[in-house]
Amino acid sequence: MENLHLAGEEEDLYSGYNDYNPTFDSEELENDVGFQQAVRTSHGRRPPMTAKFPGTAIGARPLATSFGARIPLASSMGRPMTGAVQDGAARPMTAVRAAGYTSSLTRGSTFDPLGQSKGPAPSLEAKNEDTPEEKIKILEKKVNDLIEESCMAQSIGALQLALEKAKEAGRKERALVRQREQSGNADHINLDLTYSVLLNLANQYANNEMYPEALNSYQVIVKNKMFSNAGRLKVNMANIYVKQKNYPKAIKFYRMALDQISNAHKEMRIKIMQNIGVVFVRMGQYSDAITSFEHIMSESPNIKTGFNLILCYYAIGDRERMKKAFQKLISVPLGIDDEDKYIPSNDDTDSSMVIEAIKNDKLHQMERDLKVLAEKYIMTAAKLIAPAIETSFATGFDWCVDMVKNSQYVELANDLEINKAITYLRQKDFNQAVETLKTFEKKDSRVKSAAATNLSFLYFLEKDYDQADRYADLAMTADRYNPAALINKGNTVFVKQDYEKAAEFYKEALRNDSSCTEALYNLGLTYKKLNRLEEALDCFLKLHAILRNSAQVMYQLANLYELLEDPQQAIEWLIQVLSVTHTDPQALAKLGELYDGEGDKSQAFQYYYESFRYFPSNIDVIEWLGAYYIETQFCEKAIQYFERATLIQPTQVKWQLMVASCYRRSGNYQKALETYKDIHRKFPENVECLRFLVRLCTDMGLKEVQEYATKLKKAEKMKEIKEQRVKSGREGSARGRRESREGSAGSADSGHSSNSTKGERLSAKMRSLPGSNEPYEASSPKEIDASYVDPLGPQMERPKTGAKKRMEDDDFADEELGDDLLPE
Repeated sequence: MENLHLAGEEEDLYSGYNDYNPTFDSEELENDVGFQQAVRTSHGRRPPMTAKFPGTAIGARPLATSFGARIPLASSMGRPMTGAVQDGAARPMTAVRAAGYTSSLTRGSTFDPLGQSKGPAPSLEAKNEDTPEEKIKILEKKVNDLIEESCMAQSIGALQLALEKAKEAGRKERALVRQREQSGNADHINLDLTYSVLLNLANQYANNEMYPEALNSYQVIVKNKMFSNAGRLKVNMANIYVKQKNYPKAIKFYRMALDQISNAHKEMRIKIMQNIGVVFVRMGQYSDAITSFEHIMSESPNIKTGFNLILCYYAIGDRERMKKAFQKLISVPLGIDDEDKYIPSNDDTDSSMVIEAIKNDKLHQMERDLKVLAEKYIMTAAKLIAPAIETSFATGFDWCVDMVKNSQYVELANDLEINKAITYLRQKDFNQAVETLKTFEKKDSRVKSAAATNLSFLYFLEKDYDQADRYADLAMTADRYNPAALINKGNTVFVKQDYEKAAEFYKEALRNDSSCTEALYNLGLTYKKLNRLEEALDCFLKLHAILRNSAQVMYQLANLYELLEDPQQAIEWLIQVLSVTHTDPQALAKLGELYDGEGDKSQAFQYYYESFRYFPSNIDVIEWLGAYYIETQFCEKAIQYFERATLIQPTQVKWQLMVASCYRRSGNYQKALETYKDIHRKFPENVECLRFLVRLCTDMGLKEVQEYATKLKKAEKMKEIKEQRVKSGREGSARGRRESREGSAGSADSGHSSNSTKGERLSAKMRSLPGSNEPYEASSPKEIDASYVDPLGPQMERPKTGAKKRMEDDDFADEELGDDLLPE
C-alpha cells in the first residue's frame, strides 16, 4: 500500500494531458536533421536499439514515456525509445512488426503462407549409375529377375527355357562376384544369391534329365562350408540316383542326409526314412524295408507307409504280421473333422453362410482327397491279403470286413462285400457272386442300389432278361438317380425291341449324370434302330468329343455316314479307327467294301488282304479275294483262298467247285478232273459236278464219260422230281390255308395239311441247299442282330450295360461293377 497514491482534493486528475511533445510534431519533420538523414541513408534500417544492458550508450540515455517527464531526445532518430523507462522501471518489449506480414504486401495480393504460387520444386538430382555401387545393385536385380523367370518357365512346363534362364543367371552372378572383387568389396559377397543361383541351376538340370550336370551342381553347394544346412540337398542327389536306378548309392545319400538333419525336423526325417524303405523294396530287400516302415509307424504313422508295410509282409508271406499291419492301417488317424460340421443350421444365419463358403474350399477338397486315398489303400490291402491270411478267400475277406466294421471306416464294409462278389466273378463262381449280392437287398438304399445294379448286369449277361429287369427295377426303387440302374433298365427294354421306351430311360440317365458315356452310346444305338440317323449321329459326335480315342464310337460314326450315303466321310472315320486299332480285321474289311463300292479296286484289295492277314477265317473276305484274282485272270492265286474256305465250311460244295473251276480255267485239266471226282464222291447228287465231269471226260477222251453221263441223267431226273414235289407242296400249302380260312374242317383238309407241312419242310430243306446253276455264287451279306458280339472287331449293335468292371493289376486294385463292361 505504500506505493498506492491517493489523489487529494487540491490535485488535478487531468493535468499533463495537454502538454505538447515536439517529437510528434509532423509539421517540423522537414526541418528535423536526424529524420532527414535517416530517410536519405540506411541509418533508419539498422536494428532497433534496446536498453537491456545498463552502461551502454543507449542505456545511459534517459528515455521518456508518457508517464515520465517529457524530455526531448538528443538522438538523431528524433523519437523516444520503447525499450526502457525512466527510474529503472522495466516494461515488456513489443514487436517491431507483426509475424506473417511484410511491407511488400499490397492491396489485392493473395494469402499464400506455404509459398505454393512459386511453382513445383526443382527435380531431384539424377543418380550417377557409373559408380561401382550402383552397377552392383543393377546386376543383383538382373540375377534375381533371371532366377524368377527360370522358375516361372519351369512351372508352365517350358523346361528348356527354364534351364537357359538358370544358366544365364549363373553367368551374371559370376560377373557380379568379379565386379565386387575389383571394387574391393569382396567381403560383402551375397551368399544367399549365390546359393539361389546354384540350387536353381541344379534343379533345372534335374528337370531336364541332365543328371550328371545336376549332381555336379549339387556337389558344389554341398561341399561349400559357407552354405548352412546345405547337407539336406543330399536328398535331391539321392532322388537322382533312384531315377538312375543306382539304388545302393541312393541309400547311401539318403542316410548321409538323415545324419545331417537334427531330430527337431521330425517330419523331414520321416519322409527320408520312407524313401529309404521304398528303395529297399525296389531292391527286393523286404526285411530292411520292413525295419524302416515299422519305425515310421511307431513314430508317425501314415496311410502310405502302412500300406507299404502290408505289401512287404505279403511279399515275405507272414500271415500274422499282415493282420497286425492291416489293423494298424485302419487305425491311422487322418486328422479330418467330422462331416457334420459342414451341415448348415437353420437357426444361425451367419454360421450357415460361413459353412456354405467353406463347404467346397481348398481345405475341404484336400480332406476329401485324403479320405478317398485312405479308402483306396484299405480296399486294395483287404483284397490283397484276404486270400493269404486264411485258408480260403471267403474267410479272409470276412475277417477284413469285421475289422473294418469296428474301425472309423465303417462305410467301407459294404463296399468290401461288393468287392467280394466281384472277386467271385473273377473266379467264375457266378452262383456265389449272386448270393453275396442278394444279401444287400435289406440294407440301406445306397448299397442296395449298387448290389441290385450288379445283379441286373449279371442276369443280363446270362440273357435272363426277366431277372435283369426285376433287379433293375429294384435298383431304381432304391435310388432313382442311379444312372447305372437306369441304363440296365433301358437295356432290358432294348432287347425287347421297345426302342422308344429304352430311349427314355437312357435320356433320364443322362439327365442325372451328363457325363454318363454308356447312356449316350446306347441312346445313339437306339436312334439308329429307330432309323433316326441324324439324332444318332449327333449322339455319337458328342460322345466322340468326350472319348477321343474310342474305336467303337468312331466305327459307329462310319456306319452312320454309310447309312446316310456319304461313303467318303465313312472312309475317313474308318481310317481314324485304324489309327487307334491298327489290326482290326472288321474295320479293314469294311474299308475294302467301301472302296470297292467307290470303284477303287486296288485300294479295296489292299484293305481286304490286310483283313485276311489278321483274321484268315472271314468267309466274306476270302470270297472277295478269290473273286478278285479270278477277275484279274490269276486263277492260280485264287485257289488258296477257296481251299481255305473249304476248310472253314466243308459241307458247302460251292467252295470245292470253285477250286476245281480255278484248276480248269488255269489249264490244269488233270488236277481239275481229280478235284471234280473227289467232289462227286462227297456229293454224288450234285448236278453241276457231274456236268463238268462229263465235259472234261469228253474233251480228254476218257472212257468214264458214259458212266458220268448216266449218273447225270439220273441226278437231273431226281432234281426234277424234287422240284415237282416242292411245287406241289407249295400249292397244297396255299390250298390248305385258303380252305382253312373258308372254315372247312374235313378229313381231306387234314390230308392237305399234312401234305402242306411235309411240303414246307422239303421246301425249307431245298432252300438250304446251295444253288447249282453256276459254280460261283456271291454269298448274301449277313445282318448282325442286337445280341451279336464280334470277338475281334468293334461291337456293332449290342447296347452297353449299366455295370462296370475294372481291373488294375499293378496296384492290386479293382473297383465296383460299373457301366462300361461289355459281355465277353
